[in-house]
Amino acid sequence: MDLRPIPRDPHAFQQPLTGENLQNIARRAFGEAAHVAAAVELGGGMYNTTYRITLDGVDEPVILRVAPAPVRQFASERELMRNEYASVPYLATLGDLMPRVLFADWSQEIAGRDWMVQSHLSGVPAPERLGDYARELWPGFFAQIGEITARVHVVRGPHFGPVAGPGHDTWSAAVVASLTAIADDVSRLGLDAADLRKVADIAGEHREVLDEITEPCLLTGDLWTVNIMLDPHSPEPLITGVLDLDRTLFGDPDADWTIRMATAKQDERTAFWDTYGPRSHSPAAAWRSLVYEARHLGAIRLERHRMHNTDGVRDTYQMVAAVLAELT
Repeated sequence: MDLRPIPRDPHAFQQPLTGENLQNIARRAFGEAAHVAAAVELGGGMYNTTYRITLDGVDEPVILRVAPAPVRQFASERELMRNEYASVPYLATLGDLMPRVLFADWSQEIAGRDWMVQSHLSGVPAPERLGDYARELWPGFFAQIGEITARVHVVRGPHFGPVAGPGHDTWSAAVVASLTAIADDVSRLGLDAADLRKVADIAGEHREVLDEITEPCLLTGDLWTVNIMLDPHSPEPLITGVLDLDRTLFGDPDADWTIRMATAKQDERTAFWDTYGPRSHSPAAAWRSLVYEARHLGAIRLERHRMHNTDGVRDTYQMVAAVLAELT
């Protein structure tokens, strides 16, 4: 086996598999005769460990994604891979932009971790290709993201909250539960979570504003440029695939990470709205967006801590303070 792992610190969050693990996974997914010819670990993601696997006698490679060990997962991010698996039927609206799930194993018998084998999407990661195009072509790229996001947001679910659950009857209950879970994770790290708990309290006190949202729409949870593949040969940016939608949930479309990123700057990304459609700018919608921003910042705090970004963690406190100043 030609095994090419990414060199990592022994204490890094993402940990590789052994060659024996990889071979046993291939046999379970494709039969006892399967043999791994090459396994190349892929960078770009910051949560799952991902490999491009080539099997003897098979021309097309497959993608193996391996979740972190359960003890390394935050409670607010627990079993994200299972959440993505549960989302597949709802994401059917994206058609061949999504990889196909070929095999999934939650037994944790091989490596003590969940794993999933998916089809290999053509293209190159958008962060590697977009910069090759003249900036006047970028609006078309963001317009495509708007169209894709709109296709996801029209899908309705049976409850509020993560697709795989736990589900809630109201949007306010889902938002407060999410904020509380993130705050609990922050506290378990020995960090101050008082600001996030304050936001959760405010959200609970004004449930009626959150509960103006009565339809549980499907949210991508994490869709932006890092989760997008582009055609390497197209004369203009052309999206060929979207990846790693493991943070999907049902709720208010304005709470989606994609909407946050589309509104973050007034540059080429404003073309997103040409295809997505207009947003509500009511006082209630603006208030809810502040609550969603605090939730995003809490998740960012956890991720920055995981990546040992001390300065970045500290910055989140200033940003949440600014949100609280507007909420109160």
